[in-house]
Amino acid sequence: MFDTFASFIALIFTRSRQWSILRRVPTTTEIEQLLRGADLRVTRPRVAVLSAVHQHPHADTDSIIRVVREALGEVSHQAVYDVLRALTTVGLLRRIQPSGSVARYESRVGDNHHHVVCRSCGVIADVDCAVGAAPCLSATDDHGFTIDEAEVTYWALCPACVVTNQNEQPVNKEED
Repeated sequence: MFDTFASFIALIFTRSRQWSILRRVPTTTEIEQLLRGADLRVTRPRVAVLSAVHQHPHADTDSIIRVVREALGEVSHQAVYDVLRALTTVGLLRRIQPSGSVARYESRVGDNHHHVVCRSCGVIADVDCAVGAAPCLSATDDHGFTIDEAEVTYWALCPACVVTNQNEQPVNKEED
């Protein structure tokens, strides 16, 4: 199906970017409805944080704080942390933390998707769950647990880093 693993990864990043571009960021009214639907009070920090995560999928806390401060002016780190925790607890956001990375947040919740992370630059893209059988949910020994979800992280080089790495490779000229 794919000539190389690199072409597979390029397709994933392309589709992820297309999904990010094509998906619509909710309006303020829609965000307020989401908050009310989760039995949360509508506050300016909650609206700003939820909007920031919708606009910047897989953003870390510092990035979210910057975006929220652009929208609201001064807001404390602790207020943003508290809002992120509340929104994650009620299921409006998902917290992910790939190995070696700080926590990141996304608004794509309620589905079973995974992530691909660039080993070089750290960019993260969504990967839809494989269709058909889900062998990752069939553990060889479940230790009595009822497994209902598996978190898969693919590690790779994004298309931009593949090009950069190819350009940085030294050219070996044979000596005559």
